[in-house]
Amino acid sequence: MIDFIPLEYYTPFYYFVLLLMTLFIFINSVNYELTDINNQKKLSRFGKVLLFLILIYMGLRPISGRYFGDTSTYAQLFDKYQRNIIVFTENSDEIVFRYLISAFSKITTINIFLLFCAFLYVVPLYLACKKIFKVYWFLPFFMLVISLSFWSYGVNGVRNGIATSLFIYGLSLDSIFLQISFFVLGFSFHQSLKLTIVAFCLTKLNNNPRYYLLFWLLCIYISLFSGDFFTSFFSGYFENDKLNGYLIEIDTINKFSFTGFRWDFLLYSFSAVSAIWYFVIKKKFRDVLYNRIANIYLFANGIWILVIRSNFSNRFAYLSWFLMGL
Repeated sequence: MIDFIPLEYYTPFYYFVLLLMTLFIFINSVNYELTDINNQKKLSRFGKVLLFLILIYMGLRPISGRYFGDTSTYAQLFDKYQRNIIVFTENSDEIVFRYLISAFSKITTINIFLLFCAFLYVVPLYLACKKIFKVYWFLPFFMLVISLSFWSYGVNGVRNGIATSLFIYGLSLDSIFLQISFFVLGFSFHQSLKLTIVAFCLTKLNNNPRYYLLFWLLCIYISLFSGDFFTSFFSGYFENDKLNGYLIEIDTINKFSFTGFRWDFLLYSFSAVSAIWYFVIKKKFRDVLYNRIANIYLFANGIWILVIRSNFSNRFAYLSWFLMGL
């Protein structure tokens, strides 16, 4: 466990190091062409070191609910499995996660289990970037690592983070059977992934970004005049589901300063939408996988806009935000 860094500085230190790395990469991009073979090798080595450091730093973090959210909840659950206060059953929700935490509790410590969770969270992103971008894998991987939600879903919303990472890896595969396998595996870690899986299925029927862009804009218009109608509607649809918890749960400690129509969240989401418009509409970039990633984002983000007034709006938004780096 890494305990030589004071807890209050643990997360800021991570971001400070990422800032230094970002500056290094920027300076490197000014002096060297991305297509330069030696530069590719240098960035690849740099990326592998970064991968290792993130795994260690994230996985061996101290146990703290104050600074790492649900980490303490997982530690309490791990302890209960260790002491046989609760027993794994095949009827449990998120069956794979429950099986893993039950199995690890019998043979090792909570720190090793959290390190393994970090492995499941980060390594699929690395493998996906290697598969999609080949020798240029480092920059897209770095984009994912420095994205707004990456750290918090590695130390707080751990199950959700693992689920979305497995989804991204599934997207990178060519075999539809393997894709579905990893989607189902991700779903077994966190059931909220169903929204993203539905979006993927829709792209199999229609993968034209123009229609999804129109859908996204329409969702803004509808949400502005619908009030809390869709929050209530979806909370009924996702009854007894993780998504339902995001819609109606109230956290008196971590709740955002205000709810209502979150223009700040919408502006952040628009940064990815503007990129989609620029490449697909303006530059007429044609790539089936890029279109699929873009359309999944647009659909899932559009659904979030409909429930933008909910208390845990940011968690619902994560079901699209995790794709922004790609």
